[in-house]
Amino acid sequence: GGLSNLLYKCALPEHILSVGDEPRQVLLRVYGVILAWGAGVGCGFSSGVPQGVDSLVLESVMFAILAERALGPRLYGVFPQGRLGQYSPSRRLRTEDLRDPDVSGEIAVKMSRFHGMVMPFNKEPKWLFGTMEKYLKQISELSFTEKAQLEKFNLLKGYNLEEEMRSLRDLLESTPSPVVFCHNDVQEGNILLLAGHEASPSDKLMLIDFEYSSYNYRGFDIGNHFCEWVYNYTHDSWPFFKASPENYPSRQQQLHFIRHYLSEDSGRRGDTTHEEQARIEEEMLTEINR
Repeated sequence: GGLSNLLYKCALPEHILSVGDEPRQVLLRVYGVILAWGAGVGCGFSSGVPQGVDSLVLESVMFAILAERALGPRLYGVFPQGRLGQYSPSRRLRTEDLRDPDVSGEIAVKMSRFHGMVMPFNKEPKWLFGTMEKYLKQISELSFTEKAQLEKFNLLKGYNLEEEMRSLRDLLESTPSPVVFCHNDVQEGNILLLAGHEASPSDKLMLIDFEYSSYNYRGFDIGNHFCEWVYNYTHDSWPFFKASPENYPSRQQQLHFIRHYLSEDSGRRGDTTHEEQARIEEEMLTEINR
């Protein structure tokens, strides 16, 4: 299963009857290196326990809330080393699926619902630049002995990444974008197409893998998803992904997504005129593509 955890499908033998509403199949997740190096949700939990433990507690709380509100798989139980959750016969989306209008529209609706959640976590949007600063620190501590690697590393350092990040922070801080509860990783591998629901006009998809979820800028979550249209992570030769910039969504494809997003959000915003709708769409295009 995943990059940081071990995943197992567990099922009752056919000769054993279920008790009550006991599920016959579950997904067992055993936590891996996430506990050791402290990665995970960026929800701002602060206590005296190790960061990795913080992340696991937060992820379990978030998983339970999302499951209760039908935005994620059901949660059956948690234990110190992992959890038991719903097993849903499905397949993960492929990169090319993201361009399907029906799929894109439903992703937009799911993301809008996700953004409408009020979660019991730190509401400050610290995750984005906190993550970038962590990676920059890791880069600064790297060292290489081989000449070819050292030349590439020196070329990378020549870009002055610290200044690039300062410029990016200034740009984004001058771009109005509401802070909402974001998934932060809506790529095709984190979206399930549910078996038996493929032809359904709605509710055929399920978001999974919430370990990066946190309060963040709305424009990042949608813009990051649009970037995922470009990348195929199943490429079978080095570096095992392939970028196709021509697949970045067109203006019309972005508007299709935005309109579905706003249609789900209309209950929170109230009715709008055609002029107001057009203005909001243009503002979101700017917000997302910064």
